[in-house]
Amino acid sequence: MAEIIKETIVTEESSRNPVVITPVKVQATDSQTVEYLIYFFFGAIEILLAFRLVLKLMGASLSSAFVNFIYSVTGIFILPFEGIFRRGFAQGLETTSVIEPSTVVAVIVYVILAWGIVKLVRIFSGEKQPEE
Repeated sequence: MAEIIKETIVTEESSRNPVVITPVKVQATDSQTVEYLIYFFFGAIEILLAFRLVLKLMGASLSSAFVNFIYSVTGIFILPFEGIFRRGFAQGLETTSVIEPSTVVAVIVYVILAWGIVKLVRIFSGEKQPEE
């Protein structure tokens, strides 16, 4: 379980009242732990997609093991968005830069999807949620 530690400090300007420090230990509920895991999972996907976007824009070489790894892992996540927009190519002296709109669309969709799933978890948890 996730643990949040809050510390409250109360001070008085008078010399008669000492400084009171009250440590408070708060544990995350089960639904909050699920929320953290959802955000972690989708955050990892977003980071990998961001790597893919930058590597494509910079024209990274396919002979690199790291580049192949990123492309193979993220390929499944951009597959549903392929073909929505056409890819753009910019030929350089040594590399070809690829502008891949499907990756940008995937990033946006996965952010919204993570937010929506977390909202559903909050609804089904039955816990009173703090007002935002």
